[in-house]
Amino acid sequence: MGGLAPRKLGREKLVIATHNAGKLAEISALMAPFGLECVSAGSLGVAEPDETGTTFEANAILKARHTCAATGLPSLADDSGLCVDALHGDPGVYTANWAGPKRDWMRAMRMVEAALDGAADRRAHFVAVLALAWPDGHVETFRGHVEGTLVWPPRGSRGFGYDPMFVPEGHAITFGEMDPDAKHRISHRAVAFGKLVAACLVAP
Repeated sequence: MGGLAPRKLGREKLVIATHNAGKLAEISALMAPFGLECVSAGSLGVAEPDETGTTFEANAILKARHTCAATGLPSLADDSGLCVDALHGDPGVYTANWAGPKRDWMRAMRMVEAALDGAADRRAHFVAVLALAWPDGHVETFRGHVEGTLVWPPRGSRGFGYDPMFVPEGHAITFGEMDPDAKHRISHRAVAFGKLVAACLVAP
């Protein structure tokens, strides 16, 4: 977490630094109980920066600072990815790259399955890092993860990204089959968000 102490976020408008509709919907749903008006970077015409970081934290901070500088408003960025044990943590920070420029997630899931090449070890985990940036340069970061296993073929049409092939630990269905509210309670993003809430948000 950046800074000497967590800073509380007031009731100002918050920019979600993403052009991903699925990610925006999840983050906005998590923010809803706190009375914050959330808008996307895309709706404000803010271009996506090149994600040149080699860690989830670096990319989340880069995106939050970029959006904050462009809008002059507090900005929240998420960098998240799928880390597969048998692939030495890949796709990891390159999770979105595996989906190609058109963000074809079925293509990405096929690439993961092909890379596993029949491996018996199908353990994986999702990681999410949230970075919250203020116009004066202050930044807070929060990390969450959820363990699980990969299935093939993909199951379910809910969620986004690799959700249809990921079964979270302790469950029998994929994130793609799970009710969104149920996913929000246990996801990697929910874990990171819980830490952000404890540090920076005050219930109305």
